[in-house]
Amino acid sequence: MLIIAVLCTMALYFLRNNSSVHYIKLFILFGLVGSELTLNIWYLLNGAWDIAYTLPLQLCSISLYLSIFMLITKKYALFEITFFLGIGGAIQALLTPELFYDFPHFRYFHFFIAHISIVLASVYMIFVLKYKPTFKSVWKSILGLNLIAFFVFFVNKATGGNYMFLSRKPSNPSLIDYLGDYPWYIFSLELIALITFFILYLPFQVHYYMKKKD
Repeated sequence: MLIIAVLCTMALYFLRNNSSVHYIKLFILFGLVGSELTLNIWYLLNGAWDIAYTLPLQLCSISLYLSIFMLITKKYALFEITFFLGIGGAIQALLTPELFYDFPHFRYFHFFIAHISIVLASVYMIFVLKYKPTFKSVWKSILGLNLIAFFVFFVNKATGGNYMFLSRKPSNPSLIDYLGDYPWYIFSLELIALITFFILYLPFQVHYYMKKKD
C-alpha cells in the first residue's frame, strides 16, 4: 500500500499541468470523505460507535478533516499545518500499521485508503497549487498541534477516552512503551513530532537555498 502512495504521488507530479488534474482532486476528496463516512456507517451497523473511542479526534482523523477543508478552501494557512500533521502522522502509520483486521476486511482497506488520501491531499497542494511550507510553518504546526491536544485533553476527561493517547498509553504494545511513563511520554512524543516536522521541511529548505544560490 505504501508503494501505491508513492506511485500516486509520482502520477500527481507528472500530471500537475494536465487538465485532468481537477479529477485527481475529486478522487482524493472521494477517498477522504468516503473513508470517514463508511467508517462511521460500519460503527453504527456493528453497534461499535462509542463517544469514548470513535470520535474523529485521533491525529490522523483530525488530519483527514483538515485535508478535506484544505482541498476545498485552498487556504495556505491550512496547508501549513496539514502538511506536517497529515504527512508526518500518515507516513508513520503506513510504515508501522496498527491493524486489528486482516485482509480482506473493510477496516483493512479503510485504513490504507484514508492514510494514502491524507498524504495525497498535501502532495496535491505542493505539485498542483505550488504551495510550499516555510520555516515558520514548522512552528505554526507545533502550535496547532498543541492547541488541538489542549482541546482533546478535556474531551478525554469528559468522555473517558484516550484520543491522541493523552490519557494513558495504548493498551497494545507500541513505540510509546519506550518513551517513559505517563505523562512524560507526551513530552517525548512532542519532541519526536518536532524532529519529524523538521525532516519534512528539510527538502524545501534545500530548495530555497539552491534557488537563492542561483
